[in-house]
Amino acid sequence: MKPFKKTFLYRNSLSVVFILFFLGAITAQAVFGWKQYVQDLAEEQAAPVGFADYLTSGHFISATFENFQSEFLQMFLYVVMTIFLRQVGSAESKDPDKMEEVDREPQPSPDAPGPVRAGGWRLAIYKHSLSIAFAFLFLISWSLHLFGSFRDFNEERIIKGQAALDLKAYLDEPRFWFETFQNWQSEFLSVASIVILTIFLRQQGSPESKPVDAPHAETGK
Repeated sequence: MKPFKKTFLYRNSLSVVFILFFLGAITAQAVFGWKQYVQDLAEEQAAPVGFADYLTSGHFISATFENFQSEFLQMFLYVVMTIFLRQVGSAESKDPDKMEEVDREPQPSPDAPGPVRAGGWRLAIYKHSLSIAFAFLFLISWSLHLFGSFRDFNEERIIKGQAALDLKAYLDEPRFWFETFQNWQSEFLSVASIVILTIFLRQQGSPESKPVDAPHAETGK
């Protein structure tokens, strides 16, 4: 039998646990969102929808990707801005006074990822692949949020006996932009919080914290 520390679950437990959290949370969101949606329809004396139909409704799509797009924006900006910007004393910043290991040019080796060994355009893309992935995920999520919000808005108008709007007219409405910025501001605040709080506060055993005995002015983990 494998020692526990060599098992798949131990070596991948962080991603496994957060994926399970995600699946549990999105399932709960879908169930309670459906119940809320059915209540809203009843108040408008409209016919209820089944759970499967709810999953393709503008209400569910908008609520889901409204959150996704802000999270991916946060991660994209954080990955890119920490290349150039510094915060003295923060565990989340590079040291302003010295070069970091992440700044060195990649060197091909037998254990290096395939694009590093291949070099050329593959390496050029791979050097920025994390920010590219987050930018792509943000754009997809933002587009789906817009689609879902637009669809939900018109579904509400039709239920109330009003004419549907086209996309251009919808973008002149405040609803989509309110949904967008109410999420963005919370993400910007959360990033600022961890950048600043890790200057002064510690969590023993966490890689997101400096060592407990590290000076406040020490920058980086």
